[in-house]
Amino acid sequence: MLTFRTPTDPELRRLAAFTLDPAGGNPAGVWIGPKLPEPAEMQQIAAEVGYSETAFLAPDGTGLPGAYRVRYFSPAAEVPFCGHATIASGVAMAERSGPGRFLLTTNDGLVTVDVERGPDGQLRATLTSVRPRVRDAEPELLAGALAALGWTREELDPALPPAVAYAGAYHLVLVAASCDTLRALAYDFELLRSLMLAADLTTLQLVWREAADRFRARDPFPVGDDVEDPATGAAAAAFGAYLRWRGELVPPARFTISQGVEMGRPSLIEVEVPDAYGGIRVTGTAVSLDRPDSR
Repeated sequence: MLTFRTPTDPELRRLAAFTLDPAGGNPAGVWIGPKLPEPAEMQQIAAEVGYSETAFLAPDGTGLPGAYRVRYFSPAAEVPFCGHATIASGVAMAERSGPGRFLLTTNDGLVTVDVERGPDGQLRATLTSVRPRVRDAEPELLAGALAALGWTREELDPALPPAVAYAGAYHLVLVAASCDTLRALAYDFELLRSLMLAADLTTLQLVWREAADRFRARDPFPVGDDVEDPATGAAAAAFGAYLRWRGELVPPARFTISQGVEMGRPSLIEVEVPDAYGGIRVTGTAVSLDRPDSR
């Protein structure tokens, strides 16, 4: 039987998600305490941590074991949901209380995080997103995004047309026909940020299909004051919903996304698409970045 430790003093952790190599993956801050700070303080802590996102967790008040309220902040603003910080949070909480199921109340609903210890002894966290939704990309949004990226319509994969997908946060999905297009990514930072803010987008999910069950991704994140995200669990969940919506896979199905390669921070994201129209499951590992004197 698990014994969930109720935090009595705030603890700030730093972990890299979707990797076991401290030089890879996507770094995240994980703040765990008895009560969430005020939003301005969370924003200040996130800015000081300096990672693309920091998750803030505190018991949700229900008294249920492993039940937390969570909010996510980039150095620039609050974001509705962050997948890599959720994976990092699951591993951090399991290190405190042992593997098991954690219930996270996000701004838009409940996200479960199941943590287990694999045969190699490593903790693996699996989040199940809120119920996703997908729609065709509006022509004006697509035209603006292509202009900011410097891409043409001919560089897109016609078999996987543009869409806006949501699994806790909104992402514009653009699938390139060639990996070369993805490798050569260079975009107008301010133009893309303005477009994304107006459309309520968290990242662009830029993808190339390597095989039926393997994809490469790059995720511009100018709304968080980052040029690029090395691993984006929320976008991976949204992309799983997109593939199900498109009928590109037969649920239940699994696929992987490699991301961060061009940044020198390779990440591996595992995605499971259930046969119902419920949440998408995203699995990853995480490794501590804490120095012995950092807490």
